[in-house]
Amino acid sequence: MRTPRAPAAGILPVVLCTLVLLVGGCGGGPTAPAWAASVCDALSPWRLEIDELTSSAQQQMTAQTTPAQAKENLVRMMAGAERASEDARRGVAEAGVPDVSQGDLVSDGFLDSLTQVRDAYGRAKRSIEQLDTGRPEPFYDGVEAAVDTLNKEYDASGLDTSKLNSPELKQAFDEVPECR
Repeated sequence: MRTPRAPAAGILPVVLCTLVLLVGGCGGGPTAPAWAASVCDALSPWRLEIDELTSSAQQQMTAQTTPAQAKENLVRMMAGAERASEDARRGVAEAGVPDVSQGDLVSDGFLDSLTQVRDAYGRAKRSIEQLDTGRPEPFYDGVEAAVDTLNKEYDASGLDTSKLNSPELKQAFDEVPECR
């Protein structure tokens, strides 16, 4: 009768690494170019939608509509921006953590920024939802205040790829086609 032998010391790490690679990577996350491409893929539709929603919101503010119609349209636009921001945040989260020095901090920075933007749109939506449409002047003053707050919060979110601390990621964002 043979007694089972323990695997050789060098085999176990290889087996474990192979298993980890199959479910998510052994030596770290995606390369800088792969991560940048995934992030830009997540952010491109978001930026387009935010631009469209911003344009629509500006048109809405000058259109000849009733306060009730304006409220409905603005709430729908803010909800769309909130949803688009969450989709972008989820896409960046799915990109993982880039395999670069302090990749976790860079990834967290993107996620935090997108979370702040998502939450800013949600707060603006709720602020507008709470406005009384019975009196136009106070309603539009409230909308203006909500949009001003949104703009300040959006600017403070700091989603700016030019401030990355990783030379590898800076280069990747400059070079991958998805980011152009």
